[in-house]
Amino acid sequence: MIPATFDYEVAESTEHALELLGGREDAKLLAGGHSLLPAMKLRLARPSLLVDIGRLRDLSYVRDAGDHIAIGALTRHKDVVEAPLLQEHCPLVPSAAGQVGDPQVRHRGTIGGSLAHGDPASDLPTVMLTLDAEMVIRGPSGERIVPAAQFFSGVFQTALEPTELLVEIRVPKLPSTTGCSYMKMSRRAQDWATVAVATLVERRNGSIGRAAIGLTNMGATPLRATQAEEAIAGGAAIVDAAPLIASGSEPSSDTAASAEFRRHLATVLGRRALEEAAGR
Repeated sequence: MIPATFDYEVAESTEHALELLGGREDAKLLAGGHSLLPAMKLRLARPSLLVDIGRLRDLSYVRDAGDHIAIGALTRHKDVVEAPLLQEHCPLVPSAAGQVGDPQVRHRGTIGGSLAHGDPASDLPTVMLTLDAEMVIRGPSGERIVPAAQFFSGVFQTALEPTELLVEIRVPKLPSTTGCSYMKMSRRAQDWATVAVATLVERRNGSIGRAAIGLTNMGATPLRATQAEEAIAGGAAIVDAAPLIASGSEPSSDTAASAEFRRHLATVLGRRALEEAAGR
């Protein structure tokens, strides 16, 4: 289909982008465009103004910021995958970014666009929730920092206000004793995840001290498998904690899978991801 009529402006700076956003009630930001443009073609989205921020190179970076790694919101997935800092200090992020779409998508799509879109079937929102990452948001009143646990609020809904811009993502540097894994199941290559599971495992004296488990496409937002996490923290083995991974989730049924099958997948993938993380 053909999108509805819209105006187009190229932002010359972050401040210019915010100015353009604030000047039109239904303006939308355009970065990689892999989610917005298909929605416009189907007329599910009808912005009167597109603000192109794809040329803001000052928002494309991966930097060492002391106790965390700072990632500019316009950093493309390909650059996230190849960033030495992330490979060394937070390998869960490049591992998941390497599973986003296909090479064309990874060369054009941005990490900030993926997070701001708020799709519960997307890979990187779950990773950020699992890592307890922070989102730096800039708006007319200045900057604010929102934890990942508070950023995703519903299907395609986030903490971003219409006049705000996600400018940076902050992920922790993981200790050398922490292993990680991201396992994803899709019906076809390059599809959105039917279900995926992100895991972090802290090893202590040959055993597991703590685990973080994030779930993709198991509810209206990315979820943490808190019951399984608590069981592992209490000394349960992975095989005993795995049946709790889908507890509290509310997966949907659609043409890709039933809710029951998604719960089964989360259990199987979660156990495998925990075992892989524990062995790294």
